[in-house]
Amino acid sequence: MKTAIQTEPWSAADRKLAERVRRKFRAGVRDFRLLEPGEGVLVGLSGGKDSMALLQLLGEFRRHASVKFPIVALHVRMRGVDYRTDTGYLADFAAQCGAELRVEEATFPMDRNEKRTPCFLCAWTRRKILFQRAQEWGFGKIALGHHHDDILTTALMNLTFNGSFSTMPVLQAFRKMPLAIIRPLCLVSEADLKRWAELFAYQPLIKVCPNDDVTHRAGMKKVLEDLRRVNAEADGSLWHALYKAEKLVDM
Repeated sequence: MKTAIQTEPWSAADRKLAERVRRKFRAGVRDFRLLEPGEGVLVGLSGGKDSMALLQLLGEFRRHASVKFPIVALHVRMRGVDYRTDTGYLADFAAQCGAELRVEEATFPMDRNEKRTPCFLCAWTRRKILFQRAQEWGFGKIALGHHHDDILTTALMNLTFNGSFSTMPVLQAFRKMPLAIIRPLCLVSEADLKRWAELFAYQPLIKVCPNDDVTHRAGMKKVLEDLRRVNAEADGSLWHALYKAEKLVDM
């Protein structure tokens, strides 16, 4: 098997960054009680840096855990959306993380509103498949690769467009099924994940989704960057407000 996760002699600064990512990952898992002994985890693996880092960190976490738990990565290829992934590479990567890769193809009906991007229906279809397979295969947790910036950006989006102060929960349990969504990268910044991916030489997507930069989320990321320029502590303030409002856990 070829090596999908590269290693090399790192500088002191690189080692410090890698340890910070691992520390924040462990803190997110611990503080929000995201993993239970023996409970299987189904990872939504898109092939982007975030979901790949999530799978790698979960594999590392399991190697050091006293109680092991199964990990399966599910990659959903969406017909009709012009992006491309190398599933052979993803299978090798998953194997090195101690996980099995399963691949499914799906499609979704086109939105009748031509002014909208297909992002909502695409995401909804992927989520539906993850829910179905998690229950069929006996997994109690679905792990998604949303990071700290995603959670803050979602809060700004909901505040701006929906008039509500809420975000994607770090832990989201469902009353009608024995299933929960977890986001173990909740404390890890996007900047650190980008550097992590460079350190381990992740292979980028062959072709990224053409709608990545034309959504409201892309605009809100710029708003978050502006807030950081105004106040270097903006991230911490937003996170603290969400935590106080109990918007990070939905049980």
